[in-house]
Amino acid sequence: MTTDIPMDHDDHIEQSQTESEAALLPQIESPEDLRHLDAKDLPRLAAELRQFLIESVSRTGGHLSAGLGTVELTIALHYVFNTPVDRLVWDVGHQTYPHKILTGRRKDMATLRQKGGMCGFTRREESEYDTFGVGHSSTSISAALGMAVAAAIKKEDHDVVAIIGDGAMGAGMAFEALNCGGEIDANLLVVLNDNEMSISPNVGGLSNHLARMMSGRVYSSAREGSKSVLSRMGPLWNFAKRSEEHMKGMIMPGTLFEELGFNYIGPIDGHDMNTLVKTLHNMKYLKGPRFLHVITRKGKGYEPAERDPCTYHGVPPFTIETGEATKKPGTKPDYSSIFGQWLCDMAENDARLIAITPAMGEGSGMVKFSEQYPERYFDVGIAEQHAVTFAAGLAADGLKPVVAIYSTFLQRAYDQLIHDVAIQNLPVVFAIDRAGLVGADGPTHAGTLDLSFLRCVPNLTIMAPSDENECRKMLTTAFQLNSPSAVRYPKGVGPGAQIDRSLTPIEIGKARTLLEGNKIAILAFGSMLAPALEVGKNITATVVDMRFIKPLDEEIIEQLSESHQLIVTVEENVIKGGAGSAVNEYLARINSNCLRLNLGLPDQFVEHGDTRILLADCGLDPTGIQKAILTVLAVPLAHSAESA
Repeated sequence: MTTDIPMDHDDHIEQSQTESEAALLPQIESPEDLRHLDAKDLPRLAAELRQFLIESVSRTGGHLSAGLGTVELTIALHYVFNTPVDRLVWDVGHQTYPHKILTGRRKDMATLRQKGGMCGFTRREESEYDTFGVGHSSTSISAALGMAVAAAIKKEDHDVVAIIGDGAMGAGMAFEALNCGGEIDANLLVVLNDNEMSISPNVGGLSNHLARMMSGRVYSSAREGSKSVLSRMGPLWNFAKRSEEHMKGMIMPGTLFEELGFNYIGPIDGHDMNTLVKTLHNMKYLKGPRFLHVITRKGKGYEPAERDPCTYHGVPPFTIETGEATKKPGTKPDYSSIFGQWLCDMAENDARLIAITPAMGEGSGMVKFSEQYPERYFDVGIAEQHAVTFAAGLAADGLKPVVAIYSTFLQRAYDQLIHDVAIQNLPVVFAIDRAGLVGADGPTHAGTLDLSFLRCVPNLTIMAPSDENECRKMLTTAFQLNSPSAVRYPKGVGPGAQIDRSLTPIEIGKARTLLEGNKIAILAFGSMLAPALEVGKNITATVVDMRFIKPLDEEIIEQLSESHQLIVTVEENVIKGGAGSAVNEYLARINSNCLRLNLGLPDQFVEHGDTRILLADCGLDPTGIQKAILTVLAVPLAHSAESA
């Protein structure tokens, strides 16, 4: 259900101004309007934009801390550059809410992350100002480099700016792009939105003054002119080059970027509007690879978010005065918490366990483990490929690594999973969170493909728990194997099963029958067991919790194919190549002629919205499953209900 922002929301902002000052934000319908403002008014606009963002996200929920930190930077970029002709390529969509508000979507913020509403990330279909779609991090420099090269080839005169931040600079892909960009001397500006506080002492008057000076035309002309003259003078040129790098290295952390071929400027205060505008204006007229280092504070302007930016990274609707969620969370533990508790229990039982996460420690439920076993906990940052090969190295020398990773992020490490883990048959456990649809985060974060891309990998055991207790058992089973394994579980809470804290494994490749029926057999994988049971009771069907996608319980499939008219598979994964396909392959191999029906997610990217509504739209709620089955059997729904 859409929660609309009241129609007088802009009026509320205007009322907060003094009588002599009309509110600025309601006047901004596009960056063109923004560029008509006097530069001295920009700090006031930033204050209004920040307040609007807090009020808006408090109603809808969404990502908060990162956007609060980029308010001034976003205003300055749109003020200096001629967007959308000039391209702004954002990294990590969490930081783009201010960008959306300034580019004609202020009123659409009421629909943020709701079905049919505005996406929480940049999206090309949504606005001409969203030059590149983003869900995963660390893509902006590569994409912007491609646009800069395209502009050169097409002889187009416009600027391209990549804005990377919120931890995305730690990924190898970002440095691969920097290495390439410096090598080909692309006309590209990279802005690092650094919201880590470790180098904040470097921010201040001196640093800002130096940045403005070094980005200015006089310094740039002298620098390039000196290069031209001194480069022909051998030893003197080498001395001058080393001296410049030494001076920069003493006052700023830019030597690495200079070595990669970028003209490094910064760090500067990302909340000092005057410095931002002047520095960006200067850098706009420089050419070649340029790198601007901007320091921001995540959660800036909202005290609870400044105090705890991690908690306020992504929030449900909340009360502004207290920062507390307006709807209290349920008492049932979610799957991430179940995993986190299992991790601690197993670590106490086996000293070989090592836990690894690519920057998803909190989301994966690993905070308690990190506190109890800090020497066995490794957050490697946004570096999924490294995380998997790091785990392979640990396993190769006798340890038992558990890689906690979201389904959608595991896609980035597919090569490493195959080559470094599976080919070598190393005992790495993949605890795959957020499998299936993820609601408001939409298709970039949905884990809808993992069964399809995992089950074709040799040596890999794949399990899908149907409830919280099954999740614990499967994690234990996976950990005790001497080969690669994956346990994939959904976001949020399960059906509320009683938890057995014992570390008890289950038999490999064995399903369990929960309902005995006739004619129809429903083979449910993972989260689809609960709706399958409801349907099974309605139509007197046999319902089996398959548990394993690989290896399948072929014995029970063969038995059911001989005793039932219709075999139905249900999974929260795309139908193509998924668990149902595995069942079909086996039935074809034994020449079974029973009817088959595969239910799952469609061959398309499912948009953002409430997960329950999206599942219903895909026919994966009890009503949809039952209707599909009865359609195949050509039995009227009313008749079935009467006879059930």
